[in-house]
Amino acid sequence: GLYEHLDLDEHLGLYEHPDLFEHLDLYEHLDLDEHLDPHELQVLVPTNESTSTFSQISKNFVEVAMNYKFGQPIPRIDYTPEEVRTWAVVFRELTKLYPTHACREYLKNLPLLTKHCGYREDNIPQLEDVSMFLRERSGFSVRPVAGYLSPRDFLAGLAFRVFNCTQYVRHSTDPLYTPEPDTCHELLGHVPLLADPKFAQFSQEIGLASLGASDEDVQKLATCYFFTIEFGLCKQDGQLRAYGAGLLSSIGELRHALSDQACVKMFDPRTTCNQECLITTFQDVYFVSESFEEAKEKMREFAKTIKRPFSVYYNPYTQSVDLLKDTRSIEDVVQDLRSDLTTICDALGKMNTYMGI
Repeated sequence: GLYEHLDLDEHLGLYEHPDLFEHLDLYEHLDLDEHLDPHELQVLVPTNESTSTFSQISKNFVEVAMNYKFGQPIPRIDYTPEEVRTWAVVFRELTKLYPTHACREYLKNLPLLTKHCGYREDNIPQLEDVSMFLRERSGFSVRPVAGYLSPRDFLAGLAFRVFNCTQYVRHSTDPLYTPEPDTCHELLGHVPLLADPKFAQFSQEIGLASLGASDEDVQKLATCYFFTIEFGLCKQDGQLRAYGAGLLSSIGELRHALSDQACVKMFDPRTTCNQECLITTFQDVYFVSESFEEAKEKMREFAKTIKRPFSVYYNPYTQSVDLLKDTRSIEDVVQDLRSDLTTICDALGKMNTYMGI
């Protein structure tokens, strides 16, 4: 029944190629692999840690996510004192490591999040505030989800500059570890770098490459995403620094990845896409790039090998994705580019005149 409502494109299917921002609302009801009922919480709560209180809290987060629709304000969460204490442990320990382990783009944006979104040890930021901040900085926004989405659904969100975020906090019995992406992972791992325009573009391009791709190619892209956006390293000032969210939200693995014990290889999507992704242990290998720009260029070349009879173009004015599959659609994009180039040439001309060149 769910898939009948997604079969809106005779050739691709909306499920494989959404073209409007609001189509992402349909994906929310296909997440968690088994069309999870809002009252079924085992995917969010490990059975050996479940308590009635924690289950009820998780249930509330699931219902918020399942009822959310595009364009609505993200509901604010009244976190419990126990949840705030858990966040405080994670925040306090990680911020000790960031100056020597995080990339400079991360370190630049974290103070801004403190100022504008309430990133503090005694406060869990609200997704609505974070989304508004990101929209102004990089054009990204966030939306609440109940937990894991399928790779195709998650990457499709990135194509629209939408990042799917959980709101629940990991269990207080083990604040330094969570098998699922909780709000500590989202807010401390992902958000600071999504505020960087170049990193945001890198994330979006992986999403765009996934639209209309085969399941096999989507999995390859998801693996490349995993070893870059989640567990990537870069070189800065002759030192290894972390930019992957899985590292920047894990005290133990952040230390490990930058230690002599870690196996580090150069990022190459052609081989990285075949590496096994580990969820419950440290990664066997980490991949390093000289910069976000280098990783983005490598991913662009890799995306060209994906077989699909069209290219895609994101229109930021309409928040839609256009198929470039005939001369008319390409001419429309060229017209937009021509207008941008005219503006740039005019600016350069005025600069030259002002500088007397």
